[in-house]
Amino acid sequence: MPRLLAITGSPSAHSRTAVVADHVLRRLSHAGFEASHLSVRELPAADLLSARRGEPEIRRALEAVAAADGIVVATPVYKASYTGLLKAFLDLLPQDGLAGKTVLPLVTGGSLAHVLAIDYALRPVLAALGARHVTAGRFVLDSSVERGAGPDRLRPEAELDLFQAVDEFAEALRAVPLPALTATP
Repeated sequence: MPRLLAITGSPSAHSRTAVVADHVLRRLSHAGFEASHLSVRELPAADLLSARRGEPEIRRALEAVAAADGIVVATPVYKASYTGLLKAFLDLLPQDGLAGKTVLPLVTGGSLAHVLAIDYALRPVLAALGARHVTAGRFVLDSSVERGAGPDRLRPEAELDLFQAVDEFAEALRAVPLPALTATP
């Protein structure tokens, strides 16, 4: 069963980005994938900013990335790019930290003026980290995340669009050939 990891880079405790990532993980879990969520904001700030890769929580986070077959990278857009928090984490990955992985980029923001952050800010760094395949990402407007007395949810049209991207991501993961077995003499 392919293992998936959603990495969210929002500094907010009440993150719309995390709501979107959780929707994605639920859909993928129902499709038979083993899925987990890494919120970068929960990592020790001093260790993250000082690049202390050997510290236990940072080491476990990096190991989770290495063990995953697919990665969902979700971030709010600030100043036309992904968050500095996400950047600090991505900087801890080795140069080939996403090698062989399929990646789904997701961005949330207050205006469609930021939609290009996926292709001009996030996609290049994911490719530079060696991602095997970066699928078509999605931009979700903050106003599409409904909050209230009940559970947070997405507006139906946003959910349909997001799930189309998730289904394409799942299909790309299923298309990944298994590693060749080496014969022993």
